Parts: sequence; structure tokens; C-alpha cells
Amino acid sequence: MLTIHQMRKPRRRSAAIHSEAAMSNIAPPTVSVCIPSYRGAAHIAAAIESVLQQSYTDFELIIIDDKSPDATVAIARRYGDPRIRILENADNLGPQGNWNRCLSEARGKYFKLLPQDDLLAPSCLARQVDILEQDHARAIALVFCARTIIDADDRPLLGRTYSDIDSGMVAAHILIRNCLRRGTNLIGEPGSVMFRKQLADAVGDFDASIPYVLDLDYWFRLLLNGDSYYLSEKLASFRVSGGSWSVAIGARQSIDYRRFIEKISLDSAFSTRKIDIFFGNIMASLNKYLRLAFYRFFLR
Repeated sequence: MLTIHQMRKPRRRSAAIHSEAAMSNIAPPTVSVCIPSYRGAAHIAAAIESVLQQSYTDFELIIIDDKSPDATVAIARRYGDPRIRILENADNLGPQGNWNRCLSEARGKYFKLLPQDDLLAPSCLARQVDILEQDHARAIALVFCARTIIDADDRPLLGRTYSDIDSGMVAAHILIRNCLRRGTNLIGEPGSVMFRKQLADAVGDFDASIPYVLDLDYWFRLLLNGDSYYLSEKLASFRVSGGSWSVAIGARQSIDYRRFIEKISLDSAFSTRKIDIFFGNIMASLNKYLRLAFYRFFLR
């Protein structure tokens, strides 16, 4: 298990604001919000505006486009806010490569990845930064929040919460166990989560060897280094639509989650129990049908 004292210090990287001019003489922001984009023309404006409307203002917004053939980049360039940087990949890197470039380009103390279809509530950054700033012992590996599931037209469909508990600390082993037993990602999508960039530098890159759990795999690795803090307020919105990546890989989700359970069960760092694996596999299969029913009802 890594400790905070074993982590290397984060590298400060020169970056560009639109024109890619050097920024080495500019102090790093407190938060890096990164939007990895590909074919995002339909919703990227809403995602950008949800960041620009934050009550907490000491952030950079990095948009990294993965060679979109649509108007994604043109839409992003309409915004003149100096906190925005727009970068374009020379080649299509895919989700894993683009998410990892977001990590490498971020200069902030804290990091949040915001998928191009999703939204942040105006107080999201403020609430999550406040929790991490108060954590002087660095006992918290990640902060996560409740979220709202929305459709293509921003209509709320349902709320997703970790549990009925109020905001507070959740021990890493409890959170991991509950995710396994429930056969699903209780922590949430990337927009729901914030963590220290220094910890990310130590943990390493996102791993898409099991595509559906690209995010959850990373959350579990972060949780090997500390506990979590749950905010019961709905501070993020996750969009489901016919074109979203999560829907596109829907048929593989149950298979991928069971593969993930097996991966974690074989890793001694996680100390899994047989009963958690047993129930997790059952729930992963059941969740497949619940998810398909949800998509058919709301996305028809």
C-alpha cells in the first residue's frame, strides 16, 4: 500500500490557453477540471457552462479533444474564459488514452474528470474542495457525491445516492465491499469524484483493460491509499442518452463487472471475502436486466 509520504511531488507542466502559449510563470490553480471529448457537439456546451458557473472560481478547465469529426472543438472555442485550455490529440487515443492525457496535463492541486455529456451543480467544486482542504492528515483518498441521472434534454430521471446516510466519512474497505456486493459502481461516474493530483501521480494511469469499470478500477486503486468522504447532496448529473458511451457498451457491462470482481478477488491488497464475491456476481447479472429495463423505458 502506498502512503502519502511515499508519493512523489506532482510535476508542474507548462500548458496553453487556446493559443498554447507558455504558462510556466502562472501559479497553478487549486482545481483542474478536465473534459475529455469525442463527438461531443450535442452536450459539451452544457458541460462547459456548468463548470464556468461554479461558485468556486480557482480552477482551470482543460478540454482535450480526441480528433472529433464534428463541431466539438469549434463549440469549445466560443468561450473566451482565460481559465479554459483546449488541446487536440494528434491521433485518436480512445477513452483510456484521453483520460490519461487529462491526468498528465492537469496542474491543479485537486483533479476532477468531467465527461462531455455530464454536468456539475454550481456548488460542486466548492463543497468537494472544502472537504479536502480540511483534511490536513490526508486521510481522504477521494470525495464523492450523490448525483442525478438526466436524459438528453436535461430532464432529471432519478437520483443516485450511496446510501441513506448523511454526508460523512466512509471507510475504504466498507466502500469497496459494498461496491462488490452490490455488483455496481456505488461511488459514481467521474463527475461525482474529486481527488488529489499528487495521489493520482502515485497511483498511475487509468486502465481500460476492462472498459466498463475504467472509472471504478481507478477509484479502488485510490482507496488503497485512504478512506473516502461522501456528500449526500446531488452535486453532479450523469446523462444517459442513445449516444452516450455507457449505453453503447451496455451489453458488455455485466460481463465486465464480473471480470472486475474476479480481478479484485485475486489481488491480495483488497482482502475480499468469498461471500462478497458470491453476491457480487449475482447482483452484476441482475443489474444487467435492471439497466436494460431502465434504458428501454427512459430512452425509447
